[in-house]
Amino acid sequence: MKEVRTIYVDAGEDGVRLDRWFKRRWPHLNHIQIQKLARSGQIRVDGGRAKPDTRLAAGAQIRVPPLPDAPPPRDKDALDPREVAFAKSLVLYEDNEVLVLNKPAGLAVQGGTKTSKHIDRLLSAWGEGLERPRLVHRLDRDTSGVLVLGKSPGATAKLAGAFAKRRAQKTYWALVAGFPKPGEGVLDLPLVKRGVGDREMVQPADSDDPQGEPAQTEFVTLSRAGDKVAWMALYPHTGRTHQLRAHMLAMGHPILGDPKYNTEASSELSGGLKLQLHARRLVLAHPSRGQLVLEAPLSPEMREGFRTFGFDPHEADPEPFSSKPAKTKPFKTTASKGAGPKKTAPKRTAPKKTAPKKARR
Repeated sequence: MKEVRTIYVDAGEDGVRLDRWFKRRWPHLNHIQIQKLARSGQIRVDGGRAKPDTRLAAGAQIRVPPLPDAPPPRDKDALDPREVAFAKSLVLYEDNEVLVLNKPAGLAVQGGTKTSKHIDRLLSAWGEGLERPRLVHRLDRDTSGVLVLGKSPGATAKLAGAFAKRRAQKTYWALVAGFPKPGEGVLDLPLVKRGVGDREMVQPADSDDPQGEPAQTEFVTLSRAGDKVAWMALYPHTGRTHQLRAHMLAMGHPILGDPKYNTEASSELSGGLKLQLHARRLVLAHPSRGQLVLEAPLSPEMREGFRTFGFDPHEADPEPFSSKPAKTKPFKTTASKGAGPKKTAPKRTAPKKTAPKKARR
């Protein structure tokens, strides 16, 4: 970009730092470059100098000086036509502000040292710079289902805010070992990351552990295959790493196919199944209009689990958490060694079955 531009701060970016505002639009700029531009007065906010950590107000006027162009993507990073077609085939919903993908199981959301294939890389199919969609939440590598992205800085900020403020209603489907009793309730159990052997795992935290983070998962049993396997709907009220997997293991009903959070019995019951966890449904406010109601069809891995145990996805209430009493007593378990879980469950009224409203393209 060789010319000076004036850009106004979007309402959804109110309170964002100046350096982060720049990084959202020109991700190829590093912190040192932004700092130099601000220190020399080339970047201005409402006509005055500003520091990189200045918090911006909605409607503020930003002077953007000429910026270096983004380097062309390296050949090894460039998508080939088949990868572009694959990325586009994942689209569940898209408009000028929102992109929703049906993330496949086994595909990481972001890259790492040993991860070269991931969703973030595939986003180049939509372009670079301001054209490139931005992640607003995460799913585990082996979890399939609804993944939401923002297509503009303002939309990204509003969508991310909905997740941060717990205004996104998330429904996951899982096949778990055994038959949970009670069949519905809220698991209120803090979690903490700990090293276990040569890997890191999330485990229940003692009540006095300062590193423990609050974690709540609401659950409803949708169906069961005898006493061996239950099909459950899970609603994470918080968004801790591996929360659903760790919580179900703590309940004594690990998710089938989980290579990390399992028991000897659940591993045997899983057979050759992959992780049976699917982000089925997501309801949240659209950045500029109405509400998004998004559903992802079952992945091949989940379909195999449903076929194995005789479950029919069409039998489920699309909104299993829509009808709740005003006061709910949480289902709780203790994390102390040798103590059995203390279980209580709320009384619930039967939910009304209503057809889900689909977001239209």
